[in-house]
Amino acid sequence: MGRAWRWGLTLLVAGFVVWYASYYTTILVWELRKLFAWFALPLLAVACCIGAGLLARWLRRRAGHPDAGNAAVVLAWLGTVSAVVLGVGWLVYGAYLQDRAYMATAQIVTDPVPALSARSPYVVGEAQAAPHLGDVTGEIADITYLPDSDRFGTLVERRGWLSGYEVGLVQEVPLGGSGRSQVRCPFDLEAADARISGWFTHNLGRKISGLQRWVRFEAGDAYVTCSDGTPVVVVPLKRQTGLFVVTERPAGVALYDGTTGKLTVTTDTSAVPGPSYPLSLAARQREGTAAVGGFSDWWFERSGWDASEDGANEGNESEFTLRYGDTAAGGAGSAYVTPLTPQGEASSVVAVSTVPTRHRGGTLAPMTVHRLDPAWSSPKALVALIKAEYRDVCCYNDDQVFEVVPSGGSTWTATVGSEQNIRFRVEGRGPVDGREATCLKAADGALIRCAYAAPGSPEEQELKRREQQKQQEEAAKGPGGAPGDLKGLSDDQLAELQRRLGDEFLRRLKSG
Repeated sequence: MGRAWRWGLTLLVAGFVVWYASYYTTILVWELRKLFAWFALPLLAVACCIGAGLLARWLRRRAGHPDAGNAAVVLAWLGTVSAVVLGVGWLVYGAYLQDRAYMATAQIVTDPVPALSARSPYVVGEAQAAPHLGDVTGEIADITYLPDSDRFGTLVERRGWLSGYEVGLVQEVPLGGSGRSQVRCPFDLEAADARISGWFTHNLGRKISGLQRWVRFEAGDAYVTCSDGTPVVVVPLKRQTGLFVVTERPAGVALYDGTTGKLTVTTDTSAVPGPSYPLSLAARQREGTAAVGGFSDWWFERSGWDASEDGANEGNESEFTLRYGDTAAGGAGSAYVTPLTPQGEASSVVAVSTVPTRHRGGTLAPMTVHRLDPAWSSPKALVALIKAEYRDVCCYNDDQVFEVVPSGGSTWTATVGSEQNIRFRVEGRGPVDGREATCLKAADGALIRCAYAAPGSPEEQELKRREQQKQQEEAAKGPGGAPGDLKGLSDDQLAELQRRLGDEFLRRLKSG
């Protein structure tokens, strides 16, 4: 009776610890599930061979042959070797199957990229956050573009181990125009004292696991918004699925109120004022395009695409959060957009992937890969081209070229200026008739000039309209051109002008 009591008490205590330590048990289950997916088949092979050896030994002993140990040893060794071979093979093939699972919702099309609205580059929003924080003493933890409001949200951590966030900053960083509004939302330092990666009870991840087990998140997916002066930390969540091929799926969002400290986990993301689909999950789906072909193509890296990692996009080359234009997707919505290059040595941009920033349900969001025709040059080559064709505006002092990103159709947009002032943008359409078609525009989109306007493009039509208007104005001014300009007059016209001038002098003298 005493032994049963001790065992029961031990199990009760263990169960209480597992229930209380929901954060650590969630992490443990996630990691063990990944390990099980990789090593389940090898361990199964070992178990089968050991079981077969033990069964053979038992049968031989039962039949009166006690010297059955050698067969069992041979089978055990055979199981170990088979497990090693199977383990190495499964590590490789399992990774391919994992990429294929993330490709389940992907579509590869030749349709043009939907129209996308231009925005200020991420590095510009990042550079302008610190000057607008005022007397805030914390450290910037995250900066995220909020496409619904066309703002940048900045999350600031309070200094100290046992502390949460200090303030949320939502600022307007205009691409052309003079508006630079910003809103600072302070956190209640007593009621809302948790943050991601905090210590002990100040850990936001621990609070989320206590409310909803078996879900996790990436710190880079979280962001802050301000609603009527109240900061709200939005944390998109993920869950695991699968047995031998373990992948991740969206699992709603966690909303942390910075005034009351209240935490809410919900799968209804319609009211979330920003991206609700995890950016890290969209990136994993894009990486899964490597498995668009067969296993041999995946193994030798002959299929799929990579994010462009050179030139202006270096360090921020994938998952650009962009709003759809007025005529795309009903004029609403946004997407994670990535210019793609083929695997290997090629650096030209041949495709663009899009994943919506909002998605209902617990399945993967649809990913669309738009093949470009014509393809773009690499971002590094485009930067060099911009510097050569528009050397009067780029690049001197602190000016540089930021983010070569898709802007719809087969066009790209690069912004030119400094981190504190975007002055111009350059739009291109890829090589047309063997030449890269580019046009220089003001930051607000007004056309200035083109190095080469693509035939039939709106820029070419605008330039033709301006030329016709100029010719009409010159014709209206007469053969002499602009008033006061006598260089265009012939000798006879100049003599006639002098005669008329003399007649006018005489008329005025006679009239008094």
